[in-house]
Amino acid sequence: MLRGLIRHRNTGVVIAASVLTLMLTLHLLAPVAVPNLAQPFNAARALDVAQEWAKGNVIALVRHAERCDRSSMPCLGPLDGITVRATRTAQVVGADFKQLGLANVDIYSSQMTRTRQTADAMFSRPVASQDWLFKCRRSILHDALKHKVPGRNLVLITHSECMDAMVTDLHAATNTSFGYATALFINADGAQGGPQMLGYIEPEHWSKVIPLAGTPSRYAIEASQF
Repeated sequence: MLRGLIRHRNTGVVIAASVLTLMLTLHLLAPVAVPNLAQPFNAARALDVAQEWAKGNVIALVRHAERCDRSSMPCLGPLDGITVRATRTAQVVGADFKQLGLANVDIYSSQMTRTRQTADAMFSRPVASQDWLFKCRRSILHDALKHKVPGRNLVLITHSECMDAMVTDLHAATNTSFGYATALFINADGAQGGPQMLGYIEPEHWSKVIPLAGTPSRYAIEASQF
């Protein structure tokens, strides 16, 4: 009888160990959440953004500013564009990118009115429009890398769906909702084993991430889809 109890106990230990091993394996294999670079525990990643930007290794996806057809606020122009108040938000985010440096940057936007208006507010230079920044569900990473020039950063004014697609392509967890004018940063340097997720910055948090970035302003950001 004692021998039987020992055998059952050993079996239980083996089963428990197997379950724990399985749980640990699933945890390790689970997609990692996209880092919020404004969080103090992501300070090292925030530093990586500045360092990789200086090397020209970064792809930044920026969601357009507040769209007018989903807001009660006055429109800047056509209904499918952004709101008047969103113009200020886009201007400040553009100034934040200027703090990073724009001398070595290529900039594109999608052809939609809301991204075109956002790009115009962010940057003083003309910004070319690209159809692939709207039709992006299956090829955003491939297309971004194709347009990325070695040694030059790439800024893409795009849509939340395209940012979600990029997160999926980089095998990160897809539970992050990117608000208006949020910027998502990718390290495109192939020397690190392929493109790597760096994290995202919400428009009101740049000063927490990039030294001297951000200026006092009243941000008017509302959650929305695409």
